[in-house]
Amino acid sequence: MIHPTISVVPESNRGVILGASAFLLWGFAAMYWPFLSPAEPAEVLAHRMVWALAAMCVFLLAARRGWAWLPPLLRNPRRLLPVAAAAVLISINWWGFIYSVSIVQTLQASLAYFINPLMTVCLAVVFFSERLRVAQWVAVGLGAMAVVVMTFAYGSTPWLSLLMATSFAAYGAVKKYVSLDGMQSLTVETLVMFLPALGYVIYLEAMGTGTTFSVSPAHTALLVGGGFVTALPLLLFGMAARRIPLSVIGMLQFITPTMMFLIGWLLQGEEMPPARWVGFGFVWSAVCVFAYDQLRSSPRRSVAHATTGRPPNASSPSPARD
Repeated sequence: MIHPTISVVPESNRGVILGASAFLLWGFAAMYWPFLSPAEPAEVLAHRMVWALAAMCVFLLAARRGWAWLPPLLRNPRRLLPVAAAAVLISINWWGFIYSVSIVQTLQASLAYFINPLMTVCLAVVFFSERLRVAQWVAVGLGAMAVVVMTFAYGSTPWLSLLMATSFAAYGAVKKYVSLDGMQSLTVETLVMFLPALGYVIYLEAMGTGTTFSVSPAHTALLVGGGFVTALPLLLFGMAARRIPLSVIGMLQFITPTMMFLIGWLLQGEEMPPARWVGFGFVWSAVCVFAYDQLRSSPRRSVAHATTGRPPNASSPSPARD
């Protein structure tokens, strides 16, 4: 009797698939938020926080997850603190992105997410003892040169790009210390942000400056849908961050800024003077160096894994898996 072969996807490969899916969704999201232009960035941010919690409740129900894990967590400040820190960091990142898109500076958002992987691998070295190879250090240096050139191109330091890049890199690092699975962690993050955000939405409506019901039914639906657009890629990212090293996440993150660059340049018609092309040239050079080094070193990491039984970057903290 012939038994069918059952194919099991390795945990690390699942992490790559989850991470790539998250960054693809974030890339497409650059085309979603401009439809909410009647609302100020702060109002859009507040609605993202409110409806993201609603989205997570739907996901929890769909996954048939209970809530028994939540009360003990809320009574444990040591476990709650890193989740609260992650909530603050991602809120800062959301605001920066919404603001840059609202003022038609999608290229700044693209630059931020090109720089972000370089910051991510630096955090991997500092906090998780991950060792970078020479080529990776070269890529980090090229990224630093890109920031210098872009400062000249924009006429000032691209603070929005740096704000988004640092906040998201720190968010990814903090997630390594969260002792919850991806769905639980994101639920608590949105719960932490819920009350302040809901209070701000109510305040705007009471003052007559809110746009929740005053623009159109489509606008209201887009505000609500923003919760799902927000929560789904974050959920996928949180699950990926627990399965693969930060250096691999840094590679995958180049998917999002590439999509944002094409959207800003080709669809939104942002200007690309020569100095910006030079700056992005440094960034793309860094991407090529990273990609080449990743491809060259992958066979050696696979052999080491097979020989020693240890996964790549095994020195990194490994929280409980989903």
